[in-house]
Amino acid sequence: MVLENLKDYRIILASKSPRRQQLLADLDIDFVTEIHEVDEVFPEGLPMEEIPQYLARLKAEPFVGTMKENDLVITSDTIVYVADEVLGKPTDYDEAVDMLRKLSGRQHEVVTGVCLTSKTKQVSFAAVTDVFFKELSQEEIDYYITHYKPYDKAGAYGIQEWIGYIGIERIEGSYFNVMGLPVQHLYEELSKW
Repeated sequence: MVLENLKDYRIILASKSPRRQQLLADLDIDFVTEIHEVDEVFPEGLPMEEIPQYLARLKAEPFVGTMKENDLVITSDTIVYVADEVLGKPTDYDEAVDMLRKLSGRQHEVVTGVCLTSKTKQVSFAAVTDVFFKELSQEEIDYYITHYKPYDKAGAYGIQEWIGYIGIERIEGSYFNVMGLPVQHLYEELSKW
């Protein structure tokens, strides 16, 4: 393990996202996965970058009372922000279509908040990536939703899937942040733990 400062910690990733699990594994960090369901509701009026950090801290709360000395919990949340609107995960086909139409031909922000929690301290941070979509045809939107069923993804898309290949013209910022975990920033924070 490169991060020798973490060798005595039991690292817990509180996420059922296969993308987050893969990204953390690709950092060569040993971890276990443990999930507690929470209502992902945030107060009105929070600034864009604060929303996913708030939700990441909320996801850490169920662990606090039962943590052991050497536990380190990683929680995170991703939102898509376009035209002053937060796009979460679509609940059905029609909502996914609506979200992709809003993103079509426009620039939007993907914001991931991460929270690191141990028995003695908590640190949270956010990463922002600007994503630029081409104009998507209705046929492309229908094809993507039908074949990839992006109901577990903020903004109804995964950059690493077909829609990312054909629809994203460019990004400014971390690609991995758009996948759901800003691994370079996370690595830096873990190295300071």
